[in-house]
Amino acid sequence: MALPTGAKLGPYEIVAPLGAGGMGEVYRARDTRLDRTVAIKVLPAHLSSDPARRQRFEREAKAISALNHPHICTLYDVGREGETDFLVMEYLEGETLAARLEKAALSTEPLLKIGGEVADALDKAHRQGVIHRDLKPANIMLTKAGAKLLDFGLAKPVLRPDSALTSLATQSKPLTTEGAIVGTFQYMAPEQVEGKDADARTDIFAFGAVLYEAATGKKAFDGKTTASVIAAVLERQPAPVSSLRPMVPPALDRIVATCLAKDPDERFQSAHDLFLQFTWIREAGSQAGVPAPFATRRKGRERAAWAAATIFALALAVLVANTFLRQEKKGSIRFSVLPPENASFPPVPSMSVSLDGRRLAFYAHTTDGKDLLFVRSLDNLTAQPLQGTDDGQFPFWSPDSRYLGFFADGKLKKIDVTGGPPVTLCDAPNGIGGTWNREGVIVFTPNGGNPLYRVSDSGGVPTPVTSIDRSRHELEHDWPQFLPDGRHF
Repeated sequence: MALPTGAKLGPYEIVAPLGAGGMGEVYRARDTRLDRTVAIKVLPAHLSSDPARRQRFEREAKAISALNHPHICTLYDVGREGETDFLVMEYLEGETLAARLEKAALSTEPLLKIGGEVADALDKAHRQGVIHRDLKPANIMLTKAGAKLLDFGLAKPVLRPDSALTSLATQSKPLTTEGAIVGTFQYMAPEQVEGKDADARTDIFAFGAVLYEAATGKKAFDGKTTASVIAAVLERQPAPVSSLRPMVPPALDRIVATCLAKDPDERFQSAHDLFLQFTWIREAGSQAGVPAPFATRRKGRERAAWAAATIFALALAVLVANTFLRQEKKGSIRFSVLPPENASFPPVPSMSVSLDGRRLAFYAHTTDGKDLLFVRSLDNLTAQPLQGTDDGQFPFWSPDSRYLGFFADGKLKKIDVTGGPPVTLCDAPNGIGGTWNREGVIVFTPNGGNPLYRVSDSGGVPTPVTSIDRSRHELEHDWPQFLPDGRHF
């Protein structure tokens, strides 16, 4: 039964309903003693009426109340008013990860940030002997301060071997297909579905399912019925993240696959290991080397175009050779470069390979008359268009292989290849060729044939760095490229 506004639960006064939260209704309330806003969860009757479950719940609540971590929702109090049991929790403003994913999958930066925060929170809980057992997007709140884990096993008793299917009470809304069920089963580890005991590795499996959904916008295990979802969890592996989102860091595929191993012994054995993985991926991006952009053509300059084509062919051959020589592990790399569907290459293609040797950027003419930038992984033949890069040309990579610099509309611009609109850096009326170093300096030709200029990768007024010496028969300075030290070009 819903509680009316103004109802009292001990010293807490109900202000407004917030909706369902796991098992129970959640309300915004005022703590009249400390004059602060809190969240109140009223527990369902079947917990309150079962003495054994109430006793276990109280023990769990005491353990969880000891969890003090910036990415775990704080439990303030446990109370009982008449026949109503309730929890008093930190009031959070934001939206759940489930609500965010209804709009779109996460781009790489927030994906890695949220993943690291959740892994850190799980590590804290597991070290205190608390297992979540119901980790899913609806139990992760996204706030200005970062991700917060909710419902740490509260009001969810441990499954007995003979009751693996009784957790249907935690299912949420049906799918559009009649009879389909969505909910906890889609994030359950195989041992949970089979009714075995849950441990830290059970949460790690659920974390992998959440991470997969956050990265791709699709559930790792889906089905039209409960039975088909269970079969998927027990028997099937989801498609690799990179097959759906080629622009995510390749290491993310390994993290997700390891988390989703059917055998608990094959997963990460602790959330701390997971946290270290996310830390490594985020740091590796900033420590990557220098890109090797390729020179191409400029409109109306045939001589420069053919020279650029020659340079591109040589540079691609050298880069491909170096990529194979640098590889520590052999992988599937395909070098057929075909134009995307409903698009064609210009007479002299403009292409650039990221320094990590994993991605190719190029521009192509689309059937609606636009020049548009595309990016594809070198182990995948599907190219993805970068929205907002209309008439973009001559792409070149940032040192961390995350951004592309390019020229469009008489401007030098950059764009995050994992998502987001392009950012204008400065004027470049007829720009050709750019290169980017680790210090955040871009050297480029703002107006073909002129001296080279430099500008910060955060934008500003470009300044010249070369001058054309006619006495040495210099005609123009185009297609700069930083050397490996990042200072000379």
